[in-house]
Amino acid sequence: MKKFFMFLAVMGVMAFSAQNAAAQDEQAAEPAATEMVTEATETLDGPEEVPMHQALKTKFIEGGAGFMALVIACLILGLALCIERILYLGFSKTNTKKLLANVEAALANGGVEAAKEVCVKTRGPVASIFAQALIRLADGQSLEEVEKSVVSYGGVEASKMEQNLSWISLFIAIAPSLGFLGTVIGMIQAFDAIQVAGDMSPNVVAGGMKVALITTVGGLIVAVILQIFFNYILSQVESLTIEMEDASISLMDILVKYQENK
Repeated sequence: MKKFFMFLAVMGVMAFSAQNAAAQDEQAAEPAATEMVTEATETLDGPEEVPMHQALKTKFIEGGAGFMALVIACLILGLALCIERILYLGFSKTNTKKLLANVEAALANGGVEAAKEVCVKTRGPVASIFAQALIRLADGQSLEEVEKSVVSYGGVEASKMEQNLSWISLFIAIAPSLGFLGTVIGMIQAFDAIQVAGDMSPNVVAGGMKVALITTVGGLIVAVILQIFFNYILSQVESLTIEMEDASISLMDILVKYQENK
């Protein structure tokens, strides 16, 4: 038992001595450690963090205002057309089941004129196709002629939905092409610098290579962004086209039934 207490006492003395020694060493090393931490922090963290908009502005200037302005113009114009198409297609959506039910009820209660009024008051390409069909039916045309008008006017509405898509695809193609053009010009500048300096050192070619890489990245980013919107718009157009075709078939069935019961 005495040995156990002696062991504890020795351990306590050693711990106390070690603690005092560590405290003295810590006090002595504190200024040097502070300097080392400061240097390490500056080395790891680098300069003060730059805001995103400032970094983009810097890269824009480094890439060359001429070509980068053209790339940004492609992005702005392409996004404007994409937003316009998305809004147009959003307003073109119609609850076709409800519209078909209203048209069928109007035909049963008020005839073709009442059904036509229902379609005129409803927005969207489906309602416009229905209105054209009912107008021709009211003029005394046969169901075959009405069906042909539905098909023809459906093509017109589909073309309206695809309007400006060719311009979006043009900007998708132009943006990376402008980036690659900036790359070629940057490489030419790099070789001109090598020719003037007569040296192949990295410092000589760094400027031209940097311009080349920044313009290429900018053009590819713009193309990727516009391509995503373009594919989304195409999916919406396909969905609306299928909806129009399905609704047109249902309308013709309703008109056939109405003519039989007339």
